[in-house]
Amino acid sequence: MSATHRIEAQPIPERFARGWHCLGLADKYKDGQAHTLEIFDTKLVCYQGEDGQLRILDGYCPHMGGDLSKGCIEGNSIRCPFHDWRWDADGKCDDIPYAKRIPPRAKIKSWPICEENKLLFVWHDVENNPPIPEQAIPRIEQVFDDSWAEWEIAELEIGINCRELVDNVADKAHFGPVHGAPIRSFSNIFEGHIATQIMEGKSERLAEQGEIRTEATYYGPSYQITQMTGEMDGQPIHSILLNCHVPIDQDSFQLRYGVLVQKVPGLSEAENREIAAAYVQLAREAFYEDVEIWDNKVRIDNPILCDGDGPVYQLRKWYDQFYTDVAELTGDEKTQQVFKADNFNAV
Repeated sequence: MSATHRIEAQPIPERFARGWHCLGLADKYKDGQAHTLEIFDTKLVCYQGEDGQLRILDGYCPHMGGDLSKGCIEGNSIRCPFHDWRWDADGKCDDIPYAKRIPPRAKIKSWPICEENKLLFVWHDVENNPPIPEQAIPRIEQVFDDSWAEWEIAELEIGINCRELVDNVADKAHFGPVHGAPIRSFSNIFEGHIATQIMEGKSERLAEQGEIRTEATYYGPSYQITQMTGEMDGQPIHSILLNCHVPIDQDSFQLRYGVLVQKVPGLSEAENREIAAAYVQLAREAFYEDVEIWDNKVRIDNPILCDGDGPVYQLRKWYDQFYTDVAELTGDEKTQQVFKADNFNAV
């Protein structure tokens, strides 16, 4: 008689992933206010200076612990509401109203950021190395094309470690049970900091009686863009999906899910907005089916896999690179790995 399999789960790594993390639409932070970011198990502050540039600094004043996100913006600096110490865009204290001399150690972290595709990103690295050039966020030309609608983005909080979300890249077997979308073609490609999933199949919600095709790519540990072709009312619908997360702590993360829809030629702006809004809602409903699973599942490090499952262990090995010191990377993660499924049972 064989022994039963016991679920194992090692302690969650204390560090957060190295890479760019998306904070949603950049314009959200360009309102003249200081914004609180409770992420990476700490508090940060995001604000726009008078030069129009966004900044992200550590959120607590090292003088007496004041919350800088409750302070006021002055020029390109932000002033603490507790004792009026002011911190510039580089994180240096540049004014203390009641002091003759500013302590030379009065400096907080200024976080690397970038704006791309009308989105704001912050770079996280526990080693405090600068952003890696080859991991720059790629431009999406459709974002700047008038023949495409604007981003529609929803935000929510998920109470589980973010690895559970990333597992979806290799989890081909969940499309039928969770989404009612049986697949006929599925493959993964892992190379460097990029992990891609290519899928073709059925989806009554997003393709009606036609086919749905998606190519979903993670650029680093937390920012995924999906090119999707589906169908609605007999009309082909081309869309781009945004799936990105930022850890709040080890047991929860902020999830931002967005949709960009191509306008249908020959229809009015009002008709295209109506189609885009309806398709966005359908896409969100499909994604929230995953959320329901994450909200109720357990972490498992030693899953029992069958011959119909995807390359879950290989994906997790790819994902580990973002939790490993750069000096300890062997270079194996740069070797391209391709996995094509050949076992499709109807669900």
